Amino acid sequence: MEGDGLIGLAVPVGPDDHVRGSLDAPVTLVEYGDFECPYCGVAYPVVKALEKRYGDRLRVVFRNFPLLQHPHAETAAEAAEFAADHGKFWEMHDTLFEHQRALGEEHLLGYARDLGLDAGALATALREQTYAPLVEEQKESGEESAIPGTPAFFLNDVLFEDELKEENVANAIDWLLERGSAV
Repeated sequence: MEGDGLIGLAVPVGPDDHVRGSLDAPVTLVEYGDFECPYCGVAYPVVKALEKRYGDRLRVVFRNFPLLQHPHAETAAEAAEFAADHGKFWEMHDTLFEHQRALGEEHLLGYARDLGLDAGALATALREQTYAPLVEEQKESGEESAIPGTPAFFLNDVLFEDELKEENVANAIDWLLERGSAV
């Protein structure tokens, strides 16, 4: 991709990523997101619609990229990583986006309880910043990819730079599917 003007995904999708969908899907959408970012909140239903629309032909990967200007973004990302360690990343991911205006610690602990997770263990993990290094590692991978902000989407390792509307992304996915451009 060097020299062609396209921004590529610096860190390939790997076994430590949060993946939803078929592992051998021909199209992979990687999102760098911030649970408190209003633009990520607008993108959330777009991604859900694309998942429904494409089924096994699309795999979705989420990487945390909490922005400093969002006071609850870091702890929300850490709570999502805590949930991931207990097999509930996507449930927490969806809950956080569906309750984006309520991301204080007391809310995060309540969401953990609602998902059947140990809220006391989450409180300890947040206090000790157990998952902060993992969140930072994901953020650094976004910085290596020179993302312009959140949300940032890569389709088959290339930054999607068009306006984030379902039809725009769907057109790009259709183009990739037609050309058999698999990862």
